[in-house]
Amino acid sequence: MDPAFVVTAFVTLFVIVDPIGLTPVFVALTQGMAPQARRAVALRACLVAAGLLLVFGLAGEVLLGFIGISMPAFQIAGGILLFLTALDMLFDRRSRRRESRADEEQHAHPQDDPSVFPLAMPLIAGPGAMASMILLVGQTRGDWLGVLTVHLMMLVVLMVVFSLFLAAGLIERGLGRIGTLVVTRLLGMLLAALSVQFVIDGMRAIGLFGL
Repeated sequence: MDPAFVVTAFVTLFVIVDPIGLTPVFVALTQGMAPQARRAVALRACLVAAGLLLVFGLAGEVLLGFIGISMPAFQIAGGILLFLTALDMLFDRRSRRRESRADEEQHAHPQDDPSVFPLAMPLIAGPGAMASMILLVGQTRGDWLGVLTVHLMMLVVLMVVFSLFLAAGLIERGLGRIGTLVVTRLLGMLLAALSVQFVIDGMRAIGLFGL
């Protein structure tokens, strides 16, 4: 396999997934969790994301075509769901729910587990990452060594994500309580903007309203 393609695959997925940018989001979404619970969330998020990207890399176009769903539809739906999470972060609803149950439950309530949504999807394995897997695999023209290379680069990027997630406790302690609250609200605003951008990109892709 051409070394240039290996670099291209890694850089493309690294930029799209953005492990560095995801780390403070992970800190905000898992605020107040015990270290063991936080590690479990990080592992589940990366495993689910790896599974999703594996499926889209191997059979993305076939799967979407079979069920009649387009990538713009993924972008719009992902944007709407991400916007709801951004509202929770902006108004601190997630941490208040967690604190109100702290005396009743030893572990976080399942509905507050952010590992599948929004971490695994749409933050890690979002529409952009799914589309990138489809496009990169398409560039291999059926060469199985190339397909394997794309998936290996995807796993390397997810290992970087997981490693940074494991350092989330150190980041949170460095920020402190006030710093974490400030970052949570700031990232809530950024996530809201990102979710709107997902919707706009999806609308632009289908030519809706001439965007």
